[in-house]
Amino acid sequence: MTRTTETAVVRRQIVVEASIERAFTVFTEQFGDFKPPEHNLLAVPIERSVFEPRVGGHLYDRGVDGSECRWARVLAYEPPDRVVFSWDIGPQWQLEADPANTSEVEVRFIAETPGRTRVELEHRNIDRHGSGWQGITDAIGGDAGWPLYLSRYAALFADGT
Repeated sequence: MTRTTETAVVRRQIVVEASIERAFTVFTEQFGDFKPPEHNLLAVPIERSVFEPRVGGHLYDRGVDGSECRWARVLAYEPPDRVVFSWDIGPQWQLEADPANTSEVEVRFIAETPGRTRVELEHRNIDRHGSGWQGITDAIGGDAGWPLYLSRYAALFADGT
């Protein structure tokens, strides 16, 4: 996994031993299998995390009590090459209702061989969150942020997924 951090951009990449189609499918259909359950804005534990596979869909967590937290919107859905979603969580780790104050995450899938895919993640426009945006950059770029998501994602392939 490599790391590059710029002012309002965090970039990470990882290589998985899977076809581009499988890498894309696992990322979108099994998002809840690698999203850390402790990353939770609900008042109750998460029952499951969902990635709705379409433009206009959401990424959301459903609590054990049925409550939901829609924390991202799917902006582009282009299997098996890329997906883009908003990051609707502000510097105080609360939902941001104004799309003008949200950042976005683009995930690109690049086939290196028929059975090996590079996954490039770019979280950009973080400064749109306003005052305190640097804290988001530090958190998502740190060990408990995108590196944790990507390592758990890669582990799904090591387990034979």
